[in-house]
Amino acid sequence: MVKQKLVVLTGAGISAESGIQTFRDSDGLWENHRIEEVATPGAWKRNPQLVLDFYNLRRRNILAAQPNAAHLGIAALQKHFEVQVITQNIDDLHERAGSKNVLHLHGSIFERRSEKNETLVYPIKEDMKLDEMAEDGGRFRPNIVWFEEPVPMIEIAIPMIEAATIFVLIGSSMLVYPAAGLMNFLSPNVPKYVIDKQIPSLSHSDIIPIQMPATEGVKELEKWLMASKH
Repeated sequence: MVKQKLVVLTGAGISAESGIQTFRDSDGLWENHRIEEVATPGAWKRNPQLVLDFYNLRRRNILAAQPNAAHLGIAALQKHFEVQVITQNIDDLHERAGSKNVLHLHGSIFERRSEKNETLVYPIKEDMKLDEMAEDGGRFRPNIVWFEEPVPMIEIAIPMIEAATIFVLIGSSMLVYPAAGLMNFLSPNVPKYVIDKQIPSLSHSDIIPIQMPATEGVKELEKWLMASKH
């Protein structure tokens, strides 16, 4: 029997319960920094050491964090569905929970790249240092899509969304574009589940809201999905 294609789009809310700070919940500050200071190309030009310090701290925090019941629940759904995760998060908690198909829209904290050539990408688990250069002579920067930068992975995500037979949105305010526009590519009759402590206002009126934190919401989702299979 052919498995249904379940596409799950996740945002910061799914990792918050693993202790990874989100910036939308904390008065626009991220680890006490304004976004403009640490997550834009201008910030990198002005003060690359501050940017590296910020991401080194985040990398350490993510290494110390563990996948929560929401990450594990999504991975468990692979038994029953063809699951594709598209995440706005830069952590690897989906992968560590066992999800096989994960697309990172905004890059990964565990990669660095040349500031000259975005295809020169290397894995990194330790702290990044300012004087380390790629082989093309460019300084290494985090392989993360900063605010004001294009999101090349969106072109890969769109056909995944178009192919979905079930769609789930978890822990995303859907305020950051272009990710916020992805739901517009869903086929009209696809069931759309939204899991969040605060259900975001979306242009789609046919959503099935599950107003709970991600860990509880994914358990509830599993009940709905298994019931709909019978």
